[in-house]
Amino acid sequence: MGGHWLFYFYALKRSNVAIGMISLFTFPVIIALLEPLFSKVKLDPIHIVLGLMVLLGIYILAPDFDLESSQLQGILFGVLSAICYALRILMLKGHIATYNGTMLMFYQVVVLTVVLAPVLYFMDTSNITTQYPYVLLLAIVTTVIGHTMFVNSLKYFKASTASIIGSTQPIFGIIIAFFF
Repeated sequence: MGGHWLFYFYALKRSNVAIGMISLFTFPVIIALLEPLFSKVKLDPIHIVLGLMVLLGIYILAPDFDLESSQLQGILFGVLSAICYALRILMLKGHIATYNGTMLMFYQVVVLTVVLAPVLYFMDTSNITTQYPYVLLLAIVTTVIGHTMFVNSLKYFKASTASIIGSTQPIFGIIIAFFF
């Protein structure tokens, strides 16, 4: 989860919200391709076709293949975030039958808070005081509620199915961005 967070926000910083979000949402295809390695699910050949389509879409996003391009850096960090997110979901899928999804999320957030808290002593946090309400809203809505609901859905769906359903998030993100 920590890798997903760090790489996702760095993708947003290097490019923009649209590129970061679209790059992150390659995770359903990554899950579909990796799920056979984590469970007894067979690889569906259509997932390979979908994976190639996603790669084509990511290629179209990049204005040019120059590692100095902030757009390409954003895409690469977004896809790296998607890989971390996919691995996290596939690992959680194996534990959701035994443990409560809410508690799994709670433990992840607590551990990450302890691990990442020292960074606050080295960063310039002078601007964050005016952003606390927005950071709290982001933390509660997208992390606490969103991720917990997603983890709990793994009890009822394959990881690839749950992630494909979850991939409607960019559509809702665009609609919410339009109003706000």
